Amino acid sequence: MFIQTKAGDKETVLEFYPGCAVYDGGSLHVTSADAENVSALAARLYSVDGVASVTLQSDNISIERSDNLDWDALRTEIFSAIVAHFQSKDPIVVAEEEGEFAAEVVAQIQDLLATRIVPAVTQSGGDVSYHSFENGNLYLKLQGSAFGMLTGITNMLKHYVPEIQAVLDHREALDRPGLKSIDGQTIRELLQSRINPSIAAHGGHITLVDVLDDKVYVRLEGGCQGCGMADVTLKQGVAKEIMTQVPHITEVLDVTDHAGGTNPYYQPG
Repeated sequence: MFIQTKAGDKETVLEFYPGCAVYDGGSLHVTSADAENVSALAARLYSVDGVASVTLQSDNISIERSDNLDWDALRTEIFSAIVAHFQSKDPIVVAEEEGEFAAEVVAQIQDLLATRIVPAVTQSGGDVSYHSFENGNLYLKLQGSAFGMLTGITNMLKHYVPEIQAVLDHREALDRPGLKSIDGQTIRELLQSRINPSIAAHGGHITLVDVLDDKVYVRLEGGCQGCGMADVTLKQGVAKEIMTQVPHITEVLDVTDHAGGTNPYYQPG
């Protein structure tokens, strides 16, 4: 897909032309609060840090960025989000009745978070907040002890909201082809069903970041982040289990920001 851009009516606005029809209803401004229930495309775009406003038009998507950023920092991620959406074949705008149903589910999730889950997590020094809900997957922003409590959080949410199929860290909502591969799905299931439940008692959690060729990238969270035994846990436990499950994997690499610096996996080049 070849996407062209055109300057908007002010410096912070840029129009993206995907070369195909976008919205046949004229012009539709979608707020970040309503995106999940109105437009999957807008929701993907709002997941890009710095996107402040999304308007769907007949042949383009008009996007306004935050004042403190520039387009060089955003353009590539926005291109990726647009391409990923059109490749997914998902509708651009959610049908009204589906939107109403989704809104009810999201409202129920947010109520459970506010009244039952957040108070328990904050008492143990962590935090959790709603990010998005898509195709049965609930994405949450987790901090500190919340990673170690993820199994309990998942069980409670799935008990009260049967539409939830999985509860994941919000960073797993980023589009990475490796996560959708057979290897990625196998490793993610291994982490969710066997590895994370075993380290949850210590407040730890491991997230699959990506799978590229014969390499697996993981992030250690909660009690595992900054732990002096993290390298031993990874090499002697997690890596061996992953390589046993998927034999052609040769390396399992830790991309955790253990020292509070920049995560090397996300650095360009």
